[in-house]
Amino acid sequence: MLKKPSKNSLRIKRHKRLRNKVNGTSQRPRLNVYRSLSNIYAQVIDDIQGETIVAASSLEKEIKEQVNSCGSKEAAELVGKAVAERAVEKGITEVTFDRGGYIYHGRVKSLADGAREAGLKF
Repeated sequence: MLKKPSKNSLRIKRHKRLRNKVNGTSQRPRLNVYRSLSNIYAQVIDDIQGETIVAASSLEKEIKEQVNSCGSKEAAELVGKAVAERAVEKGITEVTFDRGGYIYHGRVKSLADGAREAGLKF
């Protein structure tokens, strides 16, 4: 009997396929999203230099204090705003969005909307 592939293995497959097309440069870095069951993380990455420029997560004290659950849409929106504000401070206004193989819905969409509200274009 064949074993059914897990949701995460399918997500990783989608992410690898996406990463062949999406790259971050110093002019237009990549906004990467990672979503776990209980938290959400975002990084702005310059793939040419191989470095993370700014990052934010729902584990940060300021964000944890404002929400009931770190795995909620509200927390994701705050993470998006935080990463966008930090990126704008460093002079980054335009990014490519790397959803990490996740469907653009729910927490991933909330993070993207929060980043757009705070001034990032993608």
